[in-house]
Amino acid sequence: MSDIELDVLDLKEMVLANNSFGPSDVAAIRSAITENYGHFAELRDAVNEMEADEALSPATKTKMGVCLFLLGKFKAALEILGNADGSAMALFYQARAQFELSRYEEAIPVYLQAQTSGYNADECNIRIAEAHRYAGRTEKSLEILDNIFGPAEQTSEYMYQRAATVSAVGGRLEEALALYQRAVNADENHAGALFGLALENDRLGNDVEALKLYERAAKAFPTGIGALINLGLIYEDNNQFDRAQACYRRILESYPDHPQTNLYLKDAAATGNLLYDEEAQRRNDRLAQTLNLPVANFELSVRSRNCLQKMGIDTIGDLTRTSEAELLSSKNFGETSLVEIREMLTSKGLSLGQFAHEKKSNDPPIDTSHMSPDEQALLERPISDLNLSVRARKCMARLQLNSIGELVRKTGDEMLECKNFGVTSLNEVREKLTDLGLKLRGD
Repeated sequence: MSDIELDVLDLKEMVLANNSFGPSDVAAIRSAITENYGHFAELRDAVNEMEADEALSPATKTKMGVCLFLLGKFKAALEILGNADGSAMALFYQARAQFELSRYEEAIPVYLQAQTSGYNADECNIRIAEAHRYAGRTEKSLEILDNIFGPAEQTSEYMYQRAATVSAVGGRLEEALALYQRAVNADENHAGALFGLALENDRLGNDVEALKLYERAAKAFPTGIGALINLGLIYEDNNQFDRAQACYRRILESYPDHPQTNLYLKDAAATGNLLYDEEAQRRNDRLAQTLNLPVANFELSVRSRNCLQKMGIDTIGDLTRTSEAELLSSKNFGETSLVEIREMLTSKGLSLGQFAHEKKSNDPPIDTSHMSPDEQALLERPISDLNLSVRARKCMARLQLNSIGELVRKTGDEMLECKNFGVTSLNEVREKLTDLGLKLRGD
């Protein structure tokens, strides 16, 4: 499909047309939205019309479920696809939705069912390898990829998945970069490969190249949350707050309740307008207080409590930084306990592994031997009690610091490593701590 055809395409009409729907149609939708993001609204409107129809055929339910998946509505997609026509495509996108919901173990057998029903075997195996990688089984992932031969080895998706797996194994940066680049050469709009290249350049300090790649990854569709968040943060660093807000709004179009993005959007607006946004503070404070809640406050089974205690998981925040795979790897921690934990977090609008990419470092313990009981009690108070500025609070959220005790375990240099956190903000933190008779580690 040419650029001109993409620009004049009535995507809504194409989706609502009473015709067959397969992988080529999904590719056409993705290409159209990549070329012109305005088509996203057309896709959303088409799905809204389908949802209003109470007499959808099973085949149309498959189409609707796939479109919901493309819109990022994974739970809704899973539900509708489960009641669709049972086709190979319905099964494949059920598995994709399970994966996006971090249900890696559930996704794998459904991929196998899709494969048995006739969906492209190599594509199913590539996705199964991806699920194993996210579940922490990188060697198994590589084993599966090693056994894929022929034309599939030259596809952008295969090279991207191999690059991501090699990167996860570690110690083979050049190989990973070469594979990411080959994937991009095969498909210049492959969001995952562009993000992988951008992330590695970001880590290497190649800021200009990283920015270009993040921008390309953000244009591709579907776009990963990580690409949009990282691009938004770079825009904020460059004082381009309008662009940063546009990135965050893109995420919220698909994930309106995403707590981290809501905070970033509010803070970007507040900083850009040089105004103090009280709603942003309330949201930030509520999230921080929730993350700081001890798991002991909730009615969990003895088995779950014991397992969490052995793993050093003390707060709700610790759970959001822990994946399902990590929990299940703990001795005596089974599916029943996992369901119990999921339900507890869902009641708070959170999920397992939600902030896994922001795991805390193991900071040294605080010597409280010289502190009075009142001074020790200060360490348990939430950071919101310090009444920090928007910029400083944002750094606390990025570092996943919820209590004053967690803050004073950090050094000044560690704080300065946080994006958008400068000497002025560091001095502000030090002054607030001094007022309480406390100081950062190393001060």
